[in-house]
Amino acid sequence: MKYDNNHALLECEIPGVTRRSGKVRDVFDLGDRLLMVVTDRISAFDVIMPNGVPDKGRVLNQLSLFWFGLLGVRNHLVTADVAEYPEVLRPYADDLRGRSMLVRKVNMIEVECIVRGYLTGSGWKEYQKSGTVNGEKLRPGYQNASKLDEVLFTPTTKAAIGDHDEAISYARTAELVGEETARELRDATIGLYSKAADYAAQHGIIIADTKFEFGRDADGALVLADEVLTPDSSRFWPQASYRVGANPPSLDKQYVRDWLDSVNFNHQPPGPVLPDDVVAKTREIYLRAYRDLAGKDLA
Repeated sequence: MKYDNNHALLECEIPGVTRRSGKVRDVFDLGDRLLMVVTDRISAFDVIMPNGVPDKGRVLNQLSLFWFGLLGVRNHLVTADVAEYPEVLRPYADDLRGRSMLVRKVNMIEVECIVRGYLTGSGWKEYQKSGTVNGEKLRPGYQNASKLDEVLFTPTTKAAIGDHDEAISYARTAELVGEETARELRDATIGLYSKAADYAAQHGIIIADTKFEFGRDADGALVLADEVLTPDSSRFWPQASYRVGANPPSLDKQYVRDWLDSVNFNHQPPGPVLPDDVVAKTREIYLRAYRDLAGKDLA
């Protein structure tokens, strides 16, 4: 295991077990199962920063587990109890506890299922230029952070590490994965977002947008996979500070993006080392997101 000076987990290694790494997760192949370990790495603008944020991985993992339980849909989770992990993982139990899950292998669908309830971020930028989002025409009169008249399914491609995801239309999605699968993805994405947004609203949080990832299991059924409604994959706004016309303070990694822009980061690797105060503030934001949504402190 590789930790930085703030004891943020940057890399997980398990000798003898094949690993592949994403921006945040290290995934280990256990045959018919995968072990997903959520490190404390943080990325912004598709660039991984050289240092991490302590407890970030535990927040992402445990918040995903919370949503899997609340949403109650078919998903890839087997267990997150390290006592139930295979014997080969037992020596690493202390490192894995709270930040990992054992999951079924599924055939992932190569589309990022973005859903927007509010107009902000890249959607707002496109709307300002052309009056569209993902090529879909919207009515005039929206402002930054406006609630959309209806929830939008705005998918993207899945880019390799270091590359940028590309926004695609629903028609292009259907070309890539087939009309039936595109319809399933759209309906499942909007349905999950709507249920989660209603829950979050009762806890003082607006989910402005988020992304889901899906696969198919051996039976061909659609399965919710990867992370779910975390501060890495979502834009969370406290209702108390929400105002139309400006980006409200958010409980996600927007704080890091804003800091990077403030130091004129060019959005290309390598990323700069995050100062200790930025790391501490980011950790505080992630812990608050978990506490407000799950209704308890991180275990």
